[in-house]
Amino acid sequence: MMHSIKNYKLIHLFNSFFTTKRGRGYKDAGFTFEVRLKNVEEKYPQEIHLEKVPEYLSKVKASAFREELKADEVLITADTVVCIHDRILGKPADRKEAISMLRELSGNRHLVVTGVSVTTRTEQLSFSSRTDVFFKHLSNEEIIFYVDTYKPFDKAGAYGIQEWIGYIGIERIEGSFYNVMGLPIQKLYETLRKLQFQ
Repeated sequence: MMHSIKNYKLIHLFNSFFTTKRGRGYKDAGFTFEVRLKNVEEKYPQEIHLEKVPEYLSKVKASAFREELKADEVLITADTVVCIHDRILGKPADRKEAISMLRELSGNRHLVVTGVSVTTRTEQLSFSSRTDVFFKHLSNEEIIFYVDTYKPFDKAGAYGIQEWIGYIGIERIEGSFYNVMGLPIQKLYETLRKLQFQ
């Protein structure tokens, strides 16, 4: 099990908060890490293809912190989007919007893309991971129960695959499960290995 990369200290940067699901992914993969918080404005050019947005934003987040990195630190930044019908579903503003999003996802395939940047003082490696997610037809009662019980207002697309809605509503996925959770651990591991051997 690899606990360090070239004796780097792993740092994960979030623009506002550190999610427990990503933290659990790091720990389960055997990494030791430190969390540092910084507010970053998540803006992207409108002409960028939807699937390129998360990787672009991961680089924006990294650039806000890169100058503060020490020689023995590696920064990991990530962003995840849910795409359906050629548009991005962000985090719902309220109950009404969460219900509306889940109704749109119900019975349809949608795309989850996570962009990740691995950054040191001298290098940056970035990648994207994509997963197709297929929801069954959700009843109105199922949607309302989930929203009122789990309050998914901090989640892109208004759902978490690791929660009740994932167990009963997702028929199948094509791609990485952990990508839908917000951190494609396998690709991150391989990217860190590339950094180690460069």
